[in-house]
Amino acid sequence: MNQRMTEEAQDPAQAEMKAAAGEVPLLSRRQWALLAGVGVASAAAGGGWAWWRGRPTAAEQDAGSAFWDRSFETPVGETLSMQSLRGNPLLVNFWATWCPPCIAELPLLDGFYRENASKNWKVLGIAVDQLASVKGFLERSPVTFPVAMAGQGGIELARSLGNLHGGLPFSVLFGADGRILHRKMGQVTDGDLRAWLRLG
Repeated sequence: MNQRMTEEAQDPAQAEMKAAAGEVPLLSRRQWALLAGVGVASAAAGGGWAWWRGRPTAAEQDAGSAFWDRSFETPVGETLSMQSLRGNPLLVNFWATWCPPCIAELPLLDGFYRENASKNWKVLGIAVDQLASVKGFLERSPVTFPVAMAGQGGIELARSLGNLHGGLPFSVLFGADGRILHRKMGQVTDGDLRAWLRLG
């Protein structure tokens, strides 16, 4: 086998003919190790980039501070002050009834809330939607965490917190000190929630 690899390395024309015929040349151990190293480094870089993108900028931290001064109306007409949720880890999820991934993740978020409420975790759903749609949806599929109505203004609020494209769903994790710890654009997974538990 080593002799074959040596011959192919010495005769590029033969290796080229075999490649044209669809034969895959054998790689040396050094080449395999190099390829594996490149793959691992690429995966680590991608994971690091995804994690870095989840971290807030200074401007987003300022918007996060202003978030605590807000109040929202709930679907049942009560006023919900964000100050009432401060002092505990808080997962804020921007969602809408017309957004399939939003609807798909709500049971997972509700399960997370029920499991961790005794550990002082809070979850808040901010509906970027019309009141009638949200009320109708929650009557059919209730959740145990509080829901706030933001209407279309919720998109601008989400943008101020780091959702550059205004897409949904979008989640923001606040620490007990009120600072933004992490953000995610897209549907939340069980793995996300486990990681965020360690941060909060």
